[in-house]
Amino acid sequence: MPKLKTHKGAAKRFKLTRRGKLLRRRAGLRHLLTSKRHKRKRHLRRAGLVSTAEKAHLQRLLPYAG
Repeated sequence: MPKLKTHKGAAKRFKLTRRGKLLRRRAGLRHLLTSKRHKRKRHLRRAGLVSTAEKAHLQRLLPYAG
């Protein structure tokens, strides 16, 4: 079997946890920040987990991630 290529755009955007879950950045922290509360912006800084529905799609893009 030939080697599978990793999708480099996806590799830069997602990281793997020790238990094999995928981490992603949260949306909404790029612009129009003055109207958002400090608490909301603080929580957006934390990474989120990729949903199970999306995980199957990402495993095709990242064949060697877990």
